[in-house]
Amino acid sequence: MSLSDPKSKVLLQLDPDEHASVFDSVVAIDSGVDHLLRHHSVKESDVEDLVHGAIFTRGLEDLKRTAIFVGGSNVEVGERILKKVISTFFGPLSVSVMLDSNGANTTAAAAVLSATRHRDLQGAKVVVLGGTGPVGRRICVLAARQGANVMLGSRSQSRSANAVDTIKLLDSNWNLTPFATGDDAWLDEIKDADVLISAGAAGVELISKSQLEKFSQLRVAIDLNAVPPAGIEGVDVMATGSNVNELVVYGAIGVGGLKMKIHKAALRKLFTQNNQVLDANEIYDIGTGIVSK
Repeated sequence: MSLSDPKSKVLLQLDPDEHASVFDSVVAIDSGVDHLLRHHSVKESDVEDLVHGAIFTRGLEDLKRTAIFVGGSNVEVGERILKKVISTFFGPLSVSVMLDSNGANTTAAAAVLSATRHRDLQGAKVVVLGGTGPVGRRICVLAARQGANVMLGSRSQSRSANAVDTIKLLDSNWNLTPFATGDDAWLDEIKDADVLISAGAAGVELISKSQLEKFSQLRVAIDLNAVPPAGIEGVDVMATGSNVNELVVYGAIGVGGLKMKIHKAALRKLFTQNNQVLDANEIYDIGTGIVSK
């Protein structure tokens, strides 16, 4: 390599778990990263030294060839690590960073974008089951950002209400309504939904076939649960826009194909500039470029 050749693309993988995610590592390599520096058991107190190693080792013109990926299984911890990474940058000394702990950002983006292939979300009624979890919350934000009327559901009315209040701090004009699941009475609140997305815990059925039949105008149903039983009874985990009795359905692995494309595209985008922060909204915007092709 001559002195005029571009520097290798180096990605720091910051993972708070005991073992750095093999999944995230493989996707990074498949995305064209030249050198992957995997760090596990990362704590907030470790971040400053790691970031300094990234920003002090290359000239300003080459900083875009270094980037940081924040992963791990705990989204809240990932968010704190991301915040610490950003606060460590100063002046022009920064590198681009992406957050996708537990795949929450890429999964949420893929789910909402899958729905938009079949229904314009502006003015649509979008019901999100498991809406208080990290993926569910992000789906609610992304759908509300597209102008949807979002119904955020969980087993607890207070948790649903708290989640809505938190999301509306981002934009008070967004239309979000909390509700609690329980007996069939809650179906009356959502049976006129256009889109239904199940984002609950793995292996937990959130809505049955008989309950699904009560929806009067449902166009799209998306289940993000890859572990049996399905979150939406009857949805095949492999379904990719399948038409079942005039209802378009997606299963977790069906959505996963788009999620992988978004993940790889976001990683590649990290190396185009040295000052990007790719969180939920930015990752969604990258995904729109994929589905529009």
